[in-house]
Amino acid sequence: MRVALAAQRGAGRRRAEVAAASTSCEHVFVSREAAILHADLDAFYASVEQRDDPALRARPVVVGGGVVLAASYEARAHGVRSAMGGTQARRLCPHVAVVEPRWEAYVDASRAVFALLEEAAPNVEKLSIDEAFLDVSGLGRISGTPREIADRLRRDVRRVVGLPITVGVASTRALAKVASNVAKPDGLLVVPVGGELAFLHPLAVEQLWGVGPVTARRLRAREIATVGQLAALPQTTLVSILGRASGRHLHALAHNRDPRRVRSGRRRRSIGAQSALGRRSRSPQALDAVLVTLVERVTRRMRASGRIGRTIILRLRFADFSRATRSHTLPHPTAATRTILTTERTLLKAAAPMIERHGLTLIGVTVTNLDGDSRDLQLTMPLDDPAAGTLDTVIDEVRDRFGTSAVTRAALLGADERHAPRLPPPAAG
Repeated sequence: MRVALAAQRGAGRRRAEVAAASTSCEHVFVSREAAILHADLDAFYASVEQRDDPALRARPVVVGGGVVLAASYEARAHGVRSAMGGTQARRLCPHVAVVEPRWEAYVDASRAVFALLEEAAPNVEKLSIDEAFLDVSGLGRISGTPREIADRLRRDVRRVVGLPITVGVASTRALAKVASNVAKPDGLLVVPVGGELAFLHPLAVEQLWGVGPVTARRLRAREIATVGQLAALPQTTLVSILGRASGRHLHALAHNRDPRRVRSGRRRRSIGAQSALGRRSRSPQALDAVLVTLVERVTRRMRASGRIGRTIILRLRFADFSRATRSHTLPHPTAATRTILTTERTLLKAAAPMIERHGLTLIGVTVTNLDGDSRDLQLTMPLDDPAAGTLDTVIDEVRDRFGTSAVTRAALLGADERHAPRLPPPAAG
């Protein structure tokens, strides 16, 4: 493998900066800046259906015939809501399009979105298939302000996955979730530090996280209609109305007191990266350049986080939004770039007939079936290619010292840089 070296000054120390900026799962603090993001996909199931079927775009759509699992915003404008019966939904909106759920498509879209979330922040807490919290505190030098990170995330999800996502940014988890709900659909709302209560108190009590229909009715029966009116009540009064746990909880949230931390919960089970290609055709050489870039990105992140993996996955999206996934499981776990790249190239070559027929718009590379510690490599690498691990280590060290573009593979020389993005700094696993 030929490697072109081009040392550049002043671009080093990237891994140290990421390590300093990142916060581990075991030690996370509630940010004093507006650095908690709540990212929530808009009408997720319905949006996937509208994305995949052009005939459904800009039309009222519900997923699920007997009971509405999701309703597009066009259907919500007619009063259709999730958990509503299908007969009632059709009565409210006679021209609604009803589609059966496609769970595989939703899971695939969710995985693609969470891959982008995990690239945007070192600490991501998944709440459900379509929403998560991110803690971006301390990433200013590397990734920009929380607003810039949120704005870039929204653009990336739209460009790569083809779905709208709303992001709320605030100093606490609860307020970030309120902000994203207020900003929907397809919006971004930042609540500045010092302006939390001015934003929160005029809102209806239903906007507070944890206030459902029953609680809202109890509060409104006592003429408590806004968060500000709720905040003005003594805690003891709220406890008498709602009970001890709910009363204390909502009293704290009404004053923006939320000590809960953003926690990843567990080490990720896969590490991946993907690149949107647009709709114009690409030569096999151009596709290979993109593949090389993605594999380098993934394997560098694996080595930086001390992970090795056995199952190599190639994900493809075509111009008609159809998708294909190919995978191969290796006999031994590895983080070696050469081994993983060879496997991905084999998978891409096997998919060439489909690419020629349908046109390729996205390539994704994932390594899963991860083992815990790259020190295990010392047992397996001599059986494969002992020089490969040494070379990977040297390349990582050069990039850490001189910057990510200091070392470029010969296969990328002269490649279209628009479709072979530069490597980001390694992220913690």
